[in-house]
Amino acid sequence: PISQEFPGTMSILEYNGGAVLAMTGKNCVAIATDTRLGMQAQTVACDFQKVFKMNDKLMLGVTGLATDVQTLSQLLKFRLNMYRMREEREIKPETFSALLTHILYERRFGPYFTEPVVAGLNEKNEPFVSAMDLLGAPVFTSDFVVSGTCTSNLYGMCETMYKPNMEPDELFETASQCLLASVDRDALSGWGAVVHVITPTGTISRKLKGRQD
Repeated sequence: PISQEFPGTMSILEYNGGAVLAMTGKNCVAIATDTRLGMQAQTVACDFQKVFKMNDKLMLGVTGLATDVQTLSQLLKFRLNMYRMREEREIKPETFSALLTHILYERRFGPYFTEPVVAGLNEKNEPFVSAMDLLGAPVFTSDFVVSGTCTSNLYGMCETMYKPNMEPDELFETASQCLLASVDRDALSGWGAVVHVITPTGTISRKLKGRQD
């Protein structure tokens, strides 16, 4: 968003660029992200990690300020290790989403400038997706969630392409096309993509080539 008081200034959430989407299927869920790391219009790297594996059936996608993306992912890995030691079980996606909301809201006066997306399968292997803003206000849906610098493009593509109860292969194709078409119309994201499809038997990860401009 462009600031009204200082025309031409950029939101700190847009400084490094990036896009993430999560989409549900039939007993599977996909999470996809671009790989660009930038400093406004300048591209710094094309292999920046924005999706992090939390356990075998749970992944976290984070866009926003790159330093906070890494800080938040490392903090969550620590909190999850503590959870496993105390509870002697894996965390559920719903519980993880609540934990993340709590961590973000705890820092509301000096927030992590990130907009995370959670994707996973619950105990019944039903898909779960949620997204939140930098203060941890969550949104839960049964279809898809998006985050990043080209959310309007992603919403348009996902609303057009999504259909319920897709099998893993079709879900991968749909999520890939939605992400690639969206980042191609955005100067701050793109330069390749990574798509993970979480199924009851394992996670399928694929790298995609994107436009290099």
